[in-house]
Amino acid sequence: MIVHELELAVESLDGWQLVKTPASSIEKSFQFPDFKHAWAFMSYVALHAEAMNHHPNWSNVYNTVNIQLSTHDAGGLSAKDITLAQEIDRYFIDANKSRTGV
Repeated sequence: MIVHELELAVESLDGWQLVKTPASSIEKSFQFPDFKHAWAFMSYVALHAEAMNHHPNWSNVYNTVNIQLSTHDAGGLSAKDITLAQEIDRYFIDANKSRTGV
């Protein structure tokens, strides 16, 4: 994807923010009811990221998971980041539906 296409793709992602320093990346924070749910989410993302061979920069404090995606080989944002962000969002939505029944 070219830069303009990547920026349009980021705009279509819910809640992901484009960060342009030092290299382009996207970031999002996820909130959970407790640590157990945050850890389960991270476990799912870790397995999916490993299958893609594309690993996030992230942190976890109790019920919050912060994720930053960037493709080191590309020197910034790439289609791999968009694909992983979409999968992360899909899982987050599905996990919330399962937990709340909505």
